Amino acid sequence: MTVSTAIARLNAADPDFARDLDHLLSWESVSDDAVNQRVLDIIKAVRERGDAALVEFTQRFDGVDAKSIDDLILGRERLELALTRITPVQREALEKAANRVRMYHERQKQDSWQYTEADGTVLGQKVTPLDRAGLYVPGGKASYPSSVLMNAIPAKVAGVAEVVMVVPTPRGEVNELVLAAACIAGVDRVFTVGGAQAVAALAYGTESVPQVDKIVGPGNIYVATAKRHVFGQVGIDMIAGPSEILVVCDGQTDPDWIAMDLFSQAEHDEDAQAILVSPDAAFLDRVAASIDKLLPTMERAEIIEKSINGRGALIQVRDMQQAIEVANRIAPEHLELSVAEPQAWLPHIRHAGAIFMGRHTSEALGDYCAGPNHVLPTSGTARFSSPLGVYDFQKRSSIIFCSEQGASELGHTASVLARGESLTAHARSAEYRILTQEKGN
Repeated sequence: MTVSTAIARLNAADPDFARDLDHLLSWESVSDDAVNQRVLDIIKAVRERGDAALVEFTQRFDGVDAKSIDDLILGRERLELALTRITPVQREALEKAANRVRMYHERQKQDSWQYTEADGTVLGQKVTPLDRAGLYVPGGKASYPSSVLMNAIPAKVAGVAEVVMVVPTPRGEVNELVLAAACIAGVDRVFTVGGAQAVAALAYGTESVPQVDKIVGPGNIYVATAKRHVFGQVGIDMIAGPSEILVVCDGQTDPDWIAMDLFSQAEHDEDAQAILVSPDAAFLDRVAASIDKLLPTMERAEIIEKSINGRGALIQVRDMQQAIEVANRIAPEHLELSVAEPQAWLPHIRHAGAIFMGRHTSEALGDYCAGPNHVLPTSGTARFSSPLGVYDFQKRSSIIFCSEQGASELGHTASVLARGESLTAHARSAEYRILTQEKGN
């Protein structure tokens, strides 16, 4: 097998740099009209025929010989069996990662709060976990037990009573690591269904699959399209684009390290994006040489090659200040600050899903076991979105308790504003609570 790279080289000093960068970053979902209509048909069928439709689609799309929905349900004992089927080293790694993820997310828990004003009025916020969350997990060989931990553990930390997992098993292929991760993370129920039909089942419920309040987890274009359509019926985490990494380097990190960091995202799929920004032109040359040297040694070399050649780039900037400006413009999913003093630059970073500080902090550590969540905003959405966390599985309700005096005082203000909006019933409702002596004044 012959692989070679021709990674794009951009220079921030070029007059067309902004246009070229926009072109590099552009990515559109491939959810065309045919995919969209197919997903709508699947959702309709699941809503109308429930379990029967799930069995039919699983037979057709996954090649699973399921006679009934019972053949697509895995009990808790099956998850516990998976723990005995993986190696002791794998179990130890899963448990260590789970403990770190749980410990980090415990710090995100929000508590209800209240305060009392001088007149006795009480205001506050009540924090309540969702009743039930649905977790979509890709199945077969492209399985990610780390995603099970990252999605299920925050839900459990938040206090979600029931986490329901759906995972396809194409041609009956079960991934024991995924099931073991589900066991460790505390998943309550597992259904071996996937695709748009699984999303529809979680959103609307069937005779066997319970309806959930929110659906999280990655999937293919059919899953992403289905999540778009059921949003509103249920909550969703996000519509994720391809994985991406941006490395900002001062030129002093081992170029082999940087090349492999770029590969770590490029190997996900051909649409993944890996970009290096540095003020050191000679260093960019050395990284390009490392890419060419290391690429033939990679198991997923063909995927990396297509990703690097299609969407990757080495960007030269004037200085580190401009490097940070470019990073904020890109708003990457993963940002590595591979520099001497990352803490000095951290205050200048405004947009990034996760920030990896220093030369020794590879993005891969965040994917598996550092602790923070690896479900991150992509495609520039870090400008307004955050990593998945405990807060995604909690709701906040406002608390308003007015004392007699408080209702009377607030009634005056509400009355003026309501009448200004010509909403007389609003005004009179508030005015009824104004104390008689105040009305007389």
